[in-house]
Amino acid sequence: MVLAAGMGSRYGSLKQMDGVGPCGEAIIDYSVYDAIRAGFGKVVFVIRHSFEKDFREVFSPGRFGGRIEVDFVFQELDYLPEGYAVPEGRVKPWGTNHAVMMGEPAIDGPFAVINADDFYGRSSYQAVGDYLRGVEGRRNEYCMVGFKLKNTLSENGFVSRGVCEVDAEGNLVSMVERTSIERKDGTVCYKDGDREVAISEDTPVSMNIFGFTPDYFAYSREYFKTFLDENSANLKSEFFIPTMVNKLINDGTAKMRVLPTDSQWFGVTYKEDRPDVVARIRKLIADGEYPENLWQ
Repeated sequence: MVLAAGMGSRYGSLKQMDGVGPCGEAIIDYSVYDAIRAGFGKVVFVIRHSFEKDFREVFSPGRFGGRIEVDFVFQELDYLPEGYAVPEGRVKPWGTNHAVMMGEPAIDGPFAVINADDFYGRSSYQAVGDYLRGVEGRRNEYCMVGFKLKNTLSENGFVSRGVCEVDAEGNLVSMVERTSIERKDGTVCYKDGDREVAISEDTPVSMNIFGFTPDYFAYSREYFKTFLDENSANLKSEFFIPTMVNKLINDGTAKMRVLPTDSQWFGVTYKEDRPDVVARIRKLIADGEYPENLWQ
């Protein structure tokens, strides 16, 4: 499942379709290519009706040469449970876990969730794919890829990351969203109110690459109602994946295995990130990781 409904306000364009590869490939193309190599058989794009035509023209099933099944679902502000309405004045989307919920009609087995504009690397998809094959037919056993914080920073501004606490068995204890993370004078810090707090470069963080089994949809549908009841007055509140995951872990309902990686994340958080992304992809091609023309 590719979360592609966001327009990328800081980046300034529909970055999901921005060609960064030598033959016009977007980051999404490399994600799908890596997913195919890891054994995934279907890709579900979560998009919005406002750019459906443009998106479908780029990422039609024919683009991938029939190598993977393609489906589209939609996230809209008024896609709410029966009996609920969009609060007056609400314009902000409902968040990443609401986007995940939109994929339920198109998914009937273990699935991965990724951001459209993040480059995770082949090993990330392989790790999630291997884990999901091992839990097929089971419930309440999820996973996520845990990146080292130092491998996820941008040279062009601050970032937000889900900072993870992991137990001795490799399972997630908690995930806290930290904002305004950047390196200053050689030290990585995040903002907590007016304070700047130092954090270890090797701290595991979430980059929104998760693995779930289908029972996750039912939990999300039910808890989303509670979220709406408690947050309708806050017009900027969002139902994030970590919100749902933390609840299931705290309740003892589910476990989430953190799959560690030394991979270097990169993405287009800012417009200024684009040249670096292009250069990194060219190096990966030169190293033999990807072909020059991805879908030829």
